[in-house]
This record gives sequence, C-alpha cells and structure tokens, in this order.
Amino acid sequence: MCFAHNAQKYKYHRPEITDEPILDIKQARHPVIEQRLPPGESYIANDLLLDKAAQQIIILTGPNMSGKSALLRQTAIITLMAHMGSFVPADSALVGLTDKIFTRVGASDNLSGGESTFMVEMNETASIINNISERSLVLLDEIGRGTSTYDGISIAWSIVEHLHNTSAKPKTLFATHYHELNELENKLERVRNYHITHKETGNKVIFLRKLAPGGSRHSFGIQVARMAGMPQSLLERANEILSLLEEKHGSENSATEKVKKVQPAATNYQLNIFNGLTDDLRDIQKILSETDINTLTPVEALLKLNELKGIVKDYQ
Repeated sequence: MCFAHNAQKYKYHRPEITDEPILDIKQARHPVIEQRLPPGESYIANDLLLDKAAQQIIILTGPNMSGKSALLRQTAIITLMAHMGSFVPADSALVGLTDKIFTRVGASDNLSGGESTFMVEMNETASIINNISERSLVLLDEIGRGTSTYDGISIAWSIVEHLHNTSAKPKTLFATHYHELNELENKLERVRNYHITHKETGNKVIFLRKLAPGGSRHSFGIQVARMAGMPQSLLERANEILSLLEEKHGSENSATEKVKKVQPAATNYQLNIFNGLTDDLRDIQKILSETDINTLTPVEALLKLNELKGIVKDYQ
C-alpha cells in the first residue's frame, strides 16, 4: 500500500526488470531530495545508461556542489526500489538483475580502530574490488582524495583500469575531481566521460545539474568557498596562491600532460630500448624518469646535468 501510495502521489513509474546486463534510466530523480526542495522548484532529472557493450564505466566530473553525489545516490536507490517491487522516480527504467550494489561515498574515519579517512576508504574499496560480480553495480565517489594528488590519481586510474579489464565487467559510476582521469576514455573502450553542467556569471557559478557527455576541467573550489561565506581577503589570497601554483607547474594541465603518457595496463610486456644496456645507462634512465623538469630551479637543473655528466664521463 505504501509503494502504491508513493507511486501515485509522486508520479513514479513501473520499472522493467531484465536479465540483460544493462541499466537504462530516463529522467531519473532522487526520491528524498525532490521532496525537500523549496516550493516552486522542481528537481532536475537526468538520463543514465550503463551497459557492458559500450558504456560500462562512466567517469563523472563537475564542480563541487554540482550534484555528482546525488546522481550516484539516486542511481543506487532506483536500482534498489526496482528490486523491492516498487515503482521508481523516473519516466522509465530498464534495470538488469543486480546481485550487489557497492558504494564508496562520503568521507569518514575510524578513530577507535586507529584508521585514517584514507585507510577506511582503501579498506572499503578493496572489499568492493574483491567481491564484484558480473551483475554488480559499483558507485565510487572521489576515490583517492585522502592522499597526495599523484598518489590519488594513480590509485583512481588503476581502479578504473581494473574494473574495465576484469572478466566481471561491473556497471560502474566513478565520480571524481581528478580531471586527468578523463584521458581514460581515449585508452579504454568502454569508459565514457560525463560532467554535470554549470554556467559562469562573473565570479559566480550557477549549477545547472544536468548530465552531459564530455569531461569537466574545473572544480570551482574558490567560487564554492565564496558561496559558503568565506572572508573576501581569504578568497583573494587563495586566488593569488592558485595563480602562483599554476605558473610554477607550467600550466593547470601539467598533470594532464603527464597522464597522457601513461599507457594502458597490459598482460604481455614488451622489451624497451633500455633492455640490454649498461648499468650506467640504466642509472641515467632512472634519474631522468624521476626528474620533474616543471619544478626544477635553474641551479637544481645545473646540478642534475652535472650528475648525468659524471655518469657518462667514462665514455668520453
């Protein structure tokens, strides 16, 4: 009776359950958020498609507060409601039989157990990775944010690769602020980039909350801090620091340029040009691979050059 009452009152529709590994939802809504909106404001509904043929994994980017987490949550809730026998908050829903809904959403720690936020995040993600099946739905939000930038990108990147290459091929929504992960669409055939749309007006950001193909390049953290009421002097200083950091590293896409050079994981390894060379040349290879030229000062560059010269002096 409760299901029937809600379906009539909130205009839910009957989902179709299928044995096919697909999740195709039209004009999906979050059943809780839409009831808590201010009077006169309607929920921005979105379409979502996940399947094993062309769009197994969606990399979801967009500004802070744009609605990425809400999209993940409503996808899980609609899938669960369909399996409970309830109508769902969507115009239509084709839901493949699902055995498990895995979520890694939100930040938390385990102080009594001596576990940091990042450790809890890794424990939960490891549990997901080790228990997925071909009928699983995986929803991941900001994996890797609890550690340093490059560590986080590396972990998030390898998780996406693993979910793509594993035989189970679970349907996956992966929300992230690591815009570098957009490069995976060019490297993995069943990965697709989507973003939550927005509009910039002067120093303000208006969230349109509509899902669209393609990756986002900005998080608008400082603009969101302004909306939260941070002092103007603090925001101006944050903009100064951001400009200095971007200038120091060459451009805001410096990390993106690096990840473009990452090749997809392969089971068969090929020989490279350094195979069979001397130990001295291997030392040179190691030094060059560990050197970030974007962060070297002129003096450090000269010292590094002198170090390399010392290694090859025996060949002169």
